[in-house]
Amino acid sequence: MHDVVIVGAGPVGLFLACELGLAGCSVLVLEREPESRSPWKADPLGMRGLSAASVEAFYRRGMLHPLLAASGVHQDPGANHDADEPSPPRSVGHFAGMMLDPAKVDVAALPFRLPSPAMDGVMTNLEAVEAVLSERAAKLGVEVRRGITVSAITQDDESVVARAGEHEYAALWLVGCDGGRSAVRGPAGFGFVGTEPQFTGYVVLATVADPEKLRPGFNLTPTGMYLRTPAEGYIGMLDFDGGAFDRSQQPTREHLQAVLRRVSGTDVTLSDVHLASSFTDRAMQATTYRQGRVLLAGDAAHIHSPLGAQGLNLGIGDAMNLGWKLAATVHGDAPDGLLDTYTRERHPIGAWVLDWTRAQAAVMRPDPHAQAIQAVIRDLLGTRDGTTYVFEKISGSSLRYDLGSEQPLVGRNAPDLHLENGTRLGDLMRDGRGVALDFSTDRRLRDSATGWESRIRYAAGPARNDLGFGAVLIRPDGIVAWAGDRTPDREAFEQAAGHWFGTPATKFQEHT
Repeated sequence: MHDVVIVGAGPVGLFLACELGLAGCSVLVLEREPESRSPWKADPLGMRGLSAASVEAFYRRGMLHPLLAASGVHQDPGANHDADEPSPPRSVGHFAGMMLDPAKVDVAALPFRLPSPAMDGVMTNLEAVEAVLSERAAKLGVEVRRGITVSAITQDDESVVARAGEHEYAALWLVGCDGGRSAVRGPAGFGFVGTEPQFTGYVVLATVADPEKLRPGFNLTPTGMYLRTPAEGYIGMLDFDGGAFDRSQQPTREHLQAVLRRVSGTDVTLSDVHLASSFTDRAMQATTYRQGRVLLAGDAAHIHSPLGAQGLNLGIGDAMNLGWKLAATVHGDAPDGLLDTYTRERHPIGAWVLDWTRAQAAVMRPDPHAQAIQAVIRDLLGTRDGTTYVFEKISGSSLRYDLGSEQPLVGRNAPDLHLENGTRLGDLMRDGRGVALDFSTDRRLRDSATGWESRIRYAAGPARNDLGFGAVLIRPDGIVAWAGDRTPDREAFEQAAGHWFGTPATKFQEHT
């Protein structure tokens, strides 16, 4: 019996498998697709944008450079990571098809931002992401079995079993990472609630007889939206038909051409369609992310339209948050209630993303009211404050979990604190442990408790920019659990460490 069975070998399932494997758990991943390669994963159809927060997750686990190489990116996102101050982002995305100007981002207004090798988002594709994660998973001893379709889930107080045909796969825990049509969610008894769609979207790879009739980029029109990308023949469309086109149907060339003509207001001709798929903005979320020994992550826990490119990033955030908590539970190190904080912390983030995509769909509707709102939003995005606000949201910079502390750094993604000896926080997080950074001159926290050597790495010394803190305690997912002043309180530190990492066992291992 495995410690954890993960259903779904997409980016979220593989990232979670890597987190668990890094912590020494035995992990089996079951995937219904017999092959990993697909034209829907390669460029241009598989193109995805990773937010700065997601890129940072790869960086902190030592996978940033393999990801950049696999993605064909020849410059680090944070090329000026040794500068004293962070530089403006090179790209910032869009809101409802309205592009943002990177020059209008007020970097100084972003909370606790420090230069890092992972400062910006990265354009990649699913094939590259899965290749990097698959290689890492294999090195960590994770087993992936393909061509296996899970049909039933049963559990008791001691274990959970996934059934696929005549085969049963038992584990202490099971996580559904198998997408919006999850085979885990329903059988395990999860509620799934939300809103019905307003539009049908299409992704098309076609031969266009007269491409000059389509303007490049995002185009909001009185009848919908279309996107023409630099990739030849790659077109996106939104048709506000109430989601009437059933995804189970295969869109024909005639249907796609009619939709494109309607939303573009042109008589453009599709002479051939090579690949096409449809989607809607149906927005649904599981009412909880845990039922007994079964958990959900990624699209299995929440579905929404791809507006704003939040889906993959939301799923990677789920995996980072869940991985260390589930591993601690498997090993018996978790304090009471640790695993329940997964739903408590991630469910509000999922709910926000659903609302973020709903807002964009509402703004893009082809009616006079929505078009009036578009004009207002364009004016707001033309300002420094408006652009900075949207960038904070889509980059992950504004994320903060409510950990019950008024200290403004607690609950946030830790900045890449840089010790004067050259060590960065990202360097210290590669083994998946938490990190205690002690900037006090007397190394005040080193002997403050019996210690958590197997769960927390201790590092001491002055920092290039300590942001005014004397010490910080950082969870394995990069979230600040506690922050002390110039003379950090040992008792407060011990209380925070015990709250997140359980009973101390051995002394800290000092990083050298």
